[in-house]
Amino acid sequence: MCAARIYIVDEHPSVRLALVDRLGHAPDIQVIGHTGDAETVIADVQQAKPDIVLVEVKRSDGMGLEIIRQVATMKEAPRAVVLTSYGASWEREAARRAGAVGYLLKDIDSEELIRQIVDLAGK
Repeated sequence: MCAARIYIVDEHPSVRLALVDRLGHAPDIQVIGHTGDAETVIADVQQAKPDIVLVEVKRSDGMGLEIIRQVATMKEAPRAVVLTSYGASWEREAARRAGAVGYLLKDIDSEELIRQIVDLAGK
């Protein structure tokens, strides 16, 4: 079984690094990149070819849902998954319409987060 290749998009460096640490010890997951810059996400994802792009949709630039739309419409698109601090039903639906295949909360137990990511990646 191949490890699920993950790319993380969150504008807070400390959150990204914590997620890299949290997921980086799982044998079923390989974190292949991360950024907080909405302008570089698509180019990075096209080059890295992850299975899953984890996106925090609550961004100061308002680009969270647009990032999901752009990822979902890429040729050979990875699966976009929201990983957010707190959920809202309207946001879950908006993310689904934008192309997200999953909507997870950051306070999820690490083992469950890993299981969900691997399941969503189809690995």
